[in-house]
Amino acid sequence: MTAGPVGAERVEEPKVPPTPVQTPPRPPIRPRKPKVTVRKVLILAALSAFTLLFIYPFIWLLSASFKPRGEVFDNKLIPDTFVFENYINVWREAPMALWMWNTVFVTVLAAVTVTLSSALVAWGFAYFRFRGRNLLFGVVLATMMLPGAVTMIPVFLIWNNLGMVDTLTPLWAKNLFGSAFYIFLLRQFFLGLPRDLFEAARIDGANNWTIFSRIAVPLTKPALIITMIFEFQVAWTDLLQPLIYLRDSSNFTVPRGLKALLDQYGFGGNWHWEIVVTASVITTVPMIILFFLGQRHFVQGIATTGTKG
Repeated sequence: MTAGPVGAERVEEPKVPPTPVQTPPRPPIRPRKPKVTVRKVLILAALSAFTLLFIYPFIWLLSASFKPRGEVFDNKLIPDTFVFENYINVWREAPMALWMWNTVFVTVLAAVTVTLSSALVAWGFAYFRFRGRNLLFGVVLATMMLPGAVTMIPVFLIWNNLGMVDTLTPLWAKNLFGSAFYIFLLRQFFLGLPRDLFEAARIDGANNWTIFSRIAVPLTKPALIITMIFEFQVAWTDLLQPLIYLRDSSNFTVPRGLKALLDQYGFGGNWHWEIVVTASVITTVPMIILFFLGQRHFVQGIATTGTKG
């Protein structure tokens, strides 16, 4: 609008649009490359060396299982002659299927029973407040100081009087009474849970069993899985108890069966070591699969053990 004489018409000036500000284009953001230092290279080399050191026995065992009898101990990781019939012969020479079933039966029952019983005891020590609680918990932990050889004969006499020798029951039924190590492990997890959550559930009418089963147990799932994995590994590889309690070969577990194969085909004079190493591979593979299936829970459970919220 321009000012003019009185009575003259006002002429509007055309509006000029503002000139947009030209922003210079930004250079593309490139991801920062991790800085490689001598320290990182040394750490990586050390980890790789220890990894090879730990997996070398299994690699050797796997390689030996594909070798003929005369080449089992030639210490070559790549066999000169691959013999796939070893994995067929081992099922013919020994009742591996029956031994595997016995082992699965024992390990599953042992893992489930010790997890449930230990969780109940640990929940009692973590949630309830009573006189002498810490003293009683110390007594439970003190049982870990007793070597297994101290209680071996009395426990055997108990099972013998019950008529359970040469059965699979002594291999898993002892876990009905829990384990001091697992009680300690699970108690630490229960102590890390907020107590106000349990008090709120009690106000809503939940009883002790409901609080334990519907609140505490789901929140400690990693610890329970770790307990089951630990006990599964212990029961799967246990040789001492099957040697004490099992007599009939139809009741053998895999470790007891491997001992029988070693006595028959190894030191017994037949020298069929390819059968022994092949059976050992078949025994080891399930543990490797179990670890990879529960690896996430395993790492999570170990990382949070002993923390308190």
